[in-house]
Amino acid sequence: MLEAVEEAIAVARAYPIHVEIVHLKCSGVDNWGKAAEILDRLDRARREGCDIDCDAYPYTAGANPLKNLLPPWVQVGGNEAMLARLALPEMRARIEAEIADHGLNNWGRIPSWEAVQVSISPKLPQTAGRTIAALAAERGVDPIEQLCDHLIADNGATRVLIASISEDDIRTIVRSPKALVGSDGNCVADYGVVGQGMPHPRFYGTFPRVIGHYVGEERLIPLEQAVHKMTGGSAAALKLRDRGLLKEGWRADIAVFDPADFTDQATYAEPHRYPTGARTTVIVNGVVVVEHAKHTGALPGRVLRRGADGTVG
Repeated sequence: MLEAVEEAIAVARAYPIHVEIVHLKCSGVDNWGKAAEILDRLDRARREGCDIDCDAYPYTAGANPLKNLLPPWVQVGGNEAMLARLALPEMRARIEAEIADHGLNNWGRIPSWEAVQVSISPKLPQTAGRTIAALAAERGVDPIEQLCDHLIADNGATRVLIASISEDDIRTIVRSPKALVGSDGNCVADYGVVGQGMPHPRFYGTFPRVIGHYVGEERLIPLEQAVHKMTGGSAAALKLRDRGLLKEGWRADIAVFDPADFTDQATYAEPHRYPTGARTTVIVNGVVVVEHAKHTGALPGRVLRRGADGTVG
């Protein structure tokens, strides 16, 4: 973990570019408690002149394709080659042996298969919300057998949630004025193609969770600081020329909400839930797109492109 952070700092030292450590998290039990040291190292790097930032989301589980838990060689040659390997008993035995020796790829400190929960499974939607351990027990097979069978049946498309992050580290990161807020999410809704499965609740809840839980309930940081970490701070990190602040002549991208009624409702069991806030209004490029928590149908957003000077606008 610390080695990875030092690698990012080395890049920032060596090149005249901005470096962003995206969704910073101390994943795996042997990395728990390292958040403060990581933030200290990033602060020192900034004082030395490095252009480096980090962002994080406030949840103890991460999300990943299920296939990414396997040794890297399993995916060599693409999806069809992977599925062919997974069907072979000798390949399953090799996978089991390597995981026993080295842990799950990228997630070597997962405590058990109970911590790996199916999130999105296009061909096996009935399994969403269940753990690999529970699915294996139901069939009376080993978790490795379940994993391989599941990937084959789902054409390799399964995504999972993995509980591997300490809440104490999350609090440390949220408390830092320099750690920005980012959901690591993508386009979702509670209907249609983008409403399938059980995605990570961070897609719906990251920003209201920081405001409602860590500002409102835990009093970890002031509201103004939390908002800046989501707006002006993030815009500066991305080099957005005229966004992120309420400033004359800048783009009118504004979220109006009641701090006393703005918190997350999305959970791992029910992720497709919008935050509270009946009076919430959102303005994009000066056009109201959400009024009283309802979408107006307006689509004033546009693609932003980075210029030769590195700024975006």
